[in-house]
Order: sequence, then structure tokens, then C-alpha cells
Amino acid sequence: MSLRVEGLTLSFDGVPVLDGIDLELAAGEVVVLLGPSGCGKSTLLRAIAGLERPSEGQVWWGDEDLTVVATHQRGIGLMFQDHALFPHRDVAGNVEFGLRVAGMPADQRTHRVRQTLDLVGLPGFGDRRVDTLSGGEAQRVALARSLATGPRLLMLDEPLGSLDRALRERLTAELGELLRRLGQAVVHVTHDHDEAFALADRIAVMGGGRLVRVGTPAELWADPRSVHAARCLGHENLVDLDGDGGCPLGRLGDGPGTVLIRGDRLIVRPEPPAGGLVGEVRRTSIRGGRTLLDLDVAGVAIRAWWDGTATIGDRVELVLADGAIVPLAG
Repeated sequence: MSLRVEGLTLSFDGVPVLDGIDLELAAGEVVVLLGPSGCGKSTLLRAIAGLERPSEGQVWWGDEDLTVVATHQRGIGLMFQDHALFPHRDVAGNVEFGLRVAGMPADQRTHRVRQTLDLVGLPGFGDRRVDTLSGGEAQRVALARSLATGPRLLMLDEPLGSLDRALRERLTAELGELLRRLGQAVVHVTHDHDEAFALADRIAVMGGGRLVRVGTPAELWADPRSVHAARCLGHENLVDLDGDGGCPLGRLGDGPGTVLIRGDRLIVRPEPPAGGLVGEVRRTSIRGGRTLLDLDVAGVAIRAWWDGTATIGDRVELVLADGAIVPLAG
């Protein structure tokens, strides 16, 4: 069984927010909706859940038309950024809320709560007050509450967005491992490209209420196809070409437009020879043991990775390896 979204369109006060969305999700697949604020990511998630009613289109689970099914009957677990834990309930009370609403007997609820807390790495937390939890613990309690009812689809709306960078990176890794272990079908919403690449089986880049590019992380990184998708995915070296396809780095196309120069496909060499493509180091930083160079190449700002060391003012040679130049649509 799988999720299928067909032609989903939705407007607020006559302004289109979703415009003919088509998307499929296989059983056990993690699809990340990636894009800037206001592009329609959260609205699409809410429409799939039944919290917003589309003006056109349908949502299917296998052969079942979910468009006419009430939210609480769709078999969907939801988790939002603010996680919205009930302050008057302890951890167990929060996790069992959906089970209680579903009418599960008390002894079964107790077993399921314990099982789910173990699953998210919070054994023995059932009696804890929610106001004593750290940000990461609260997020995992919210995840446990979403998982407790055994949803066929889990939807996460910026669940890590309110956390600081270090905690978000750690919890992203933990969440990825957990979702793979569960084999859970997931739609995950984020504006963070690092989070998307860490979690996704496929990434769906959104812009202006449309899906502008869908594919595996490797496919999208190698060929974003558009300027918007390239920026959403974290690419930085976007260079405009003149009418002949030229720029200060050389002739990189057949006509006007924009190309991506992949930083991971640039080869940096010290002591540039005469006639080579030369960049002057404007800034350096160390990330993951490698040096990231901010270069000025004849007035064009370029970023490239290097395993060596450099100081501001150094001149280096740039070599464009195969696949470094990727044409982009506007």
C-alpha cells in the first residue's frame, strides 16, 4: 500500500497555495518536502492529513480515496514543530492520549506506551513531568505520541526546527536511524537542506505551491535543474552567462542563462601556472577536517573544497572536473 496525491490544488482567499500537486510515496519510504517558508510545504502536509480541504485533486492510500475520509480515520500520525505536549499530563499520559481516544483498554495502553517510549530511546520516562524534559526529550515524546497508534503514514512538520544546530544535527541522525528501523512511511517537512539529505529516500523541492523537482538526494544534488531548486539544496556557485554563454570563468554554455558550478567537482591546486583559471582566497573555514575556500575568480565569488591549507590573499588554480558545470532553468 502507498500514498498517492493527484492534482491537489488549494487556495486561501482566492490566492493559490497548492497548484496541481502530484506525489507518490511507497510503503516504508521517507519523502522530505524541502523549500523556503511560504512555499506550500506545511499546507500540503495538512491537506494530506485532512486538516485542509483541497478545491481540486485527491489523496489516495492504495485504492482508498482519503479525500472523503475524516482526519482521525486516515491512519496518519502527525508531529508539529512546537510538539504541543499537554502540560497537565505526564509523559505516559501524553503518549497514550491517542490510544485512549481510540478506546484501547488500559492494560494494553500501558504496554504500548512502554513499548513506544523504549522505541524512541526514553525507557522509564513515563512518570516524568513534561516541564522537566529537555528540548530533545520533548521532541522524542511528541514522536512517541505520533507513533503509539501505529499509523500507516507518519507526517512531521519541521519537528526539529526550534532546536539549536548541534542538537538538531544529533536528533536528525537519531530520527533517521529510527525511521529506517521502523520501515515507516514518512512525509517530513523542512527548510534545512542538510536535514533533508540526512533523512530522505527522496526529496521533493517545493516552490510557489508546486513541486519543482523530485528525486533521490544524489539525483537532485547532481542536477537540480532550476535556480530555485539549486538554492534550496544548498548549492552556492550560481553563475550568470552572457549572450554567448560566457562569464569570467570562460565559456560555460551556448547562450545566456545561469549555470551551477558544483563545489564538490572543483579541483584546487596551489601556485597557479600562467594561463590557468586563478582564484584569490578571500576567506577560509574548516568543516569536517576539510578547508572551505571563498574565492574571487575575476570578480565572481566561488566556493570550493580543498584538503590543503590556505591563507587570505593566496592565489590558487581551479580546474573544472567532469560534471562541474550544470545548466539551470530560471
